[in-house]
Order: sequence, then C-alpha cells, then structure tokens
Amino acid sequence: MSNATEMILPPEWDDEERMNFMFSDFNENRDVNTTDWDSKMDFWTALIVKACRDRGTVYVSLKDLNKTFRRKERSPLGLATVIQSMARCGKIQRESEFAANMDCGWLSWGVGLLLVKPLKWTFSTLLGSSQVSLDESFVVIELVKEKAAELLKVYRSSEFASCSIISFQELCTLSSDVCADESTLCMALLQLQRDKQVMVSLHEGEKIVKFCQTGQDYISSVSDVDMGIYKLQRSQKLLEERVEKLGLEADKCKEEARVLLREGKKSQALRCIRGRKRVEKRAESLFAKLESIRGILDRIAQSETDKMVIQAYQAGVSALRLSLKDVTVERAESLVDQIQELCDTQDEVNQTLSSGVTSADVDIDELEEELKSLMDESKPDSVSRFPEVPTNEQGPSGGQSLPGSDLLSSLPAVPYSPLDITDEQLEEELNKLNLTDSGFQQEKKTSPARRLEPAQ
Repeated sequence: MSNATEMILPPEWDDEERMNFMFSDFNENRDVNTTDWDSKMDFWTALIVKACRDRGTVYVSLKDLNKTFRRKERSPLGLATVIQSMARCGKIQRESEFAANMDCGWLSWGVGLLLVKPLKWTFSTLLGSSQVSLDESFVVIELVKEKAAELLKVYRSSEFASCSIISFQELCTLSSDVCADESTLCMALLQLQRDKQVMVSLHEGEKIVKFCQTGQDYISSVSDVDMGIYKLQRSQKLLEERVEKLGLEADKCKEEARVLLREGKKSQALRCIRGRKRVEKRAESLFAKLESIRGILDRIAQSETDKMVIQAYQAGVSALRLSLKDVTVERAESLVDQIQELCDTQDEVNQTLSSGVTSADVDIDELEEELKSLMDESKPDSVSRFPEVPTNEQGPSGGQSLPGSDLLSSLPAVPYSPLDITDEQLEEELNKLNLTDSGFQQEKKTSPARRLEPAQ
C-alpha cells in the first residue's frame, strides 16, 4: 500500500483535535468508555477497507498501514488492536489461514508466500501468540468477494466465455484491469473455488482454470473430455497464429519481388515469387487443418446442445408420465358419457320448468274458449259508435216515409268541395265562430230584462 496522499482521506483528517484522539492508543479495557472505543474502532475499520479498495488490493499488513496513515511524522498507535478486532469479527483473515481452507492443490501453484505462511501460522497458533507481526499479511474478506465477482463478470463478457478452460497466463492478461497483481488474482480464484465457480489444476506443468458455465449450479472436476477440448482449442489458436504469420510472410515476398522487378533483377524476383508460392502452399495446408479442428469443435458444441436437448426431452417425458399416471382412455370416455347424461338431464329439467304449472281441476279447453270470447268482445265495433238508424222515421216534411223508397235516397246530397283552404283561412273561420258563440251567450243573458220592460 502507498502513503495517504494517494488516497481520498476523510474530512476530519485535517481536524487536529479529532486526529489526536484517533491516533492515540486504545484503552486496555473497553468497558471504561465504550463510546470512544467503538467510535475509534469504526473509524479505522472503515478507513482500512476504503484504503485497500482505492488501491485495488485485498491485502493489508500492519507495516503498510503504519506507512499509509502516517500524519505529521506520526503513525496511529492502535492499528494493531484494530487488526486483531477485525480478525475476531471475521472481516479479515491471515493469508495462510485463508489459503489453508482451500484444497491442497492450490498450495502447489499459489504465490510463494502461500508455501511459507501456513507453517508460520501453524506454529504461531500452537504457541498461542496473539501479537500482530509487522510483516504478516491479512486478507480483507469483503474485498476478496468483490474481486471474485468482478473476475467472473469479466470472464463471462470476454471472448473466452465459450471456453470452459483457459490457461492461468491468459487469465492474468484478461484480469489485468480487475486484479492489481497475481496475488490478488489468486485470492479471487480461491474465493471462486470456495463458491464452487472455478476449478484450478495443473496439467503437464501448465496451470489451467476451469470456469462454471452458464446454466450450471456448480463447477465439476476437470475431465478427460474437458482436456481434449482444451487441447483442440489450443491447437486452433496455434494454427491461427501460424496461418497469420505465413500470410504476412507471403505478402513480404510479394513486395520484395515487386521491388526487385523495378531494379531490373528479374532472377531474384523469380526466387521471391517461388518462395511466396511455397509459403502460400504451407499456409493452405495449415488452413485445411485449422478448418478440420474448427469442424470438430463445432460438432462437439453441437453434441453438447444435443445432449442438453435430450436431457430436456427426458425430463419432459418423465413429467408427462407422472401427470398422466391415473389417466386412461376408458376413464376419459366414461367421463364424457357422464357429462353428456348430465347435460341431457339438465335440458329436460329446463323444459319441464318452462312449461308452467296448471291446476288439475281446470280444463285447458274451457280456458281457451273463455279467452276467445274475451278477445271477441274487445274488438272495436264501428257501428256501435253511431245511433241506430230507424227504419220507420218521418220524412223531411214530417210525414211518414214513402213506402217502398230507400231511406238513404230521401236524405239530401252531401255537399262536396275541394279542400284547398289554407291554415290562415281556417284560423279566421275559427275566430268568427268564437265571436258568434260569445254574442249568442250575451244575448241570452240580456233577453229576460228586455221582456220585463213592457210590464213596467
């Protein structure tokens, strides 16, 4: 870790009184003043984690912390107590202890410190030492988990995502922006192996890393099939590099031949062209082998897809068999027949209910006859609206009607005129009738007085 000028310091770093308190040592007994103890412990714990995160590392040691947080030629006095408290709370672990929880295979290829620290940690534990050494390295668990998640994300978004196995050197190059050094990468891989997301092994002196593929719950051990695919992928990459190199060499021969022709050196130009042909022939041969390897890898990928589809089919068949365990054709036909019988019964019930209820002592024919007579009486009779015309009425002169003559022929003719009167004329006639009627009523009221005048 570097000094404090290369990290973002908290605002109270310039508060002299506050920093004098923070740089002082802890009391031997926390119960004396729990508030001050906890305040100082929380301050340094958060600052240590923040300093490691800003530097992109997961390691911390007392020596580095004294150098990082040095202020005005002073170093904090209570950092050893802070480290011990963080270790008891599980926020940090000794590097050797963190590695010892993994498989033994890790210790054979890890950082050199991992080969020495387990023994040192074992002896210190057996001797009961609780002192924090200046050079002893601790791992911040929170930051290790963050680096592991970032490493897994970088792998799955890279060109190697389709390759379940990659070399350790390729992974170092791939994770250069995530892990500051190889030690940080090893800690991230240890965490991923603890989470069953990666498997690291040594094959023919080469360290390889197998990642858990999408859709898998946990990583499986490296199998012969995995190694076969890895070798094919390595061969493919090697052939691609050789073909590209031969292509550049052929272009170089062609350019040299063109220069020699300009200089008039025809024989040398011919040798260059001949060499270019040999290079192109080797490139074509390598390209044919490359295509064969690509075809094999494509078939393997297709077989993996086919295997997944077959497994899905098997799961579907098993589920369908369980769901149809108690279902038979005879049972289905029986259910359909029962449903049809119930539907027929319901139709009969509805028809019975819609026919209505009639009394047993009433005859339907009598009811219909009575209804018919009521309908005949209710028909409108146009003749009954007019008075009956007598057959033996007096004629117009008061005498008896002429025998043998028709009554209708003795009536006067009905006047006829075209109905061409307007609405205004009708209203005028109506007003005249109203005036005539009102005059007649007034004359009727005054006529008795006029008769009484001669008597006076």
